[in-house]
Amino acid sequence: MNFGKLIERLAQLIPVLLGVMVIVFFMMALTPGDPVDIMIGEQPISAEQEANLRHDMGLDLPPVERFIKFLGNAVTGNFGLSFFHRRPVIDVIAERLPATIELSLVSIILAILTSIPLGVLAAVKKNTIFDRVSTVGSLFGVSLPGFWFGILLLMLFAVHLRILPVSGRIGYAYEVDAVTHLLLIDSLIAGRLDTFANALSHLFLPALTLGLPMAAILMRVTRTSMLEVMSQDYIIFAEAKGISRTRILIRHALKNALIPTVTVAALETGSLLGGNMIVETVFGWPGLGRLVVESIFVHNYPLVQAAVLFYAVTYVFLNFFADILYTVLNPRVKL
Repeated sequence: MNFGKLIERLAQLIPVLLGVMVIVFFMMALTPGDPVDIMIGEQPISAEQEANLRHDMGLDLPPVERFIKFLGNAVTGNFGLSFFHRRPVIDVIAERLPATIELSLVSIILAILTSIPLGVLAAVKKNTIFDRVSTVGSLFGVSLPGFWFGILLLMLFAVHLRILPVSGRIGYAYEVDAVTHLLLIDSLIAGRLDTFANALSHLFLPALTLGLPMAAILMRVTRTSMLEVMSQDYIIFAEAKGISRTRILIRHALKNALIPTVTVAALETGSLLGGNMIVETVFGWPGLGRLVVESIFVHNYPLVQAAVLFYAVTYVFLNFFADILYTVLNPRVKL
């Protein structure tokens, strides 16, 4: 691996992140509404008290000066105080982030474990009933809006069948010592299978809602890529040599077919981070996405800016990681 190229690619990420910070800051600044007015509400307060509150929140400065201050603090990891929590933004995000990480990881694992085998089988069984059904199913999965599909799942499994909880991350009667802050892992570490089952029941519907569109897209990409690879001369030559079909699929075809899938998986993971805002709100999931939605409504500028910057950093590094993974799957690919 060329480390010079690696550093060059990392340097290219800086303008992207800077552009995101500029866009997010000024979009929030131009959004109608005043966080001070929202905080005061109907409470009687003097003009002097309101001015002091605005000064404490840094809202008495011109937008450009506020942005320069925000940029300087962001470089050091200091995003200031949340307007409505009156605590450091980093601490507030750190409390909600494990829930979002757990939901995202389970959704990604669910999508990958279902999409890649189905895509391979659809390619192997091209033009069969299985291929047609899986193709129609993938179109169905891509077309469903997340919020609508989530509500349907809630109505079916939580309201009518009453076999899964409506909202939340875990039942009130269950608790486990926080080691990783991921409830599924912490409950297994503690040997609490009842807590694990309860946490999984809360996680299942939102993870399915997030993972289904990603699985549908990855399945179609994997199928198309496998069909293309299976028509290559080296696959035909391997078949002519009498190598077993299973070995050809696993050792030769799948490895090369996964390169486009890795690209799309990285992009879809970034989209999944944005989609979890809606899904977390629908299912009352106490994660970062729901926190961002709540903060947008009350114009909690510091928290929204920090959270969106976190999403942007995650997105660009996922794509950077995908580029690195290309070189592992196919050494002929260079950065």
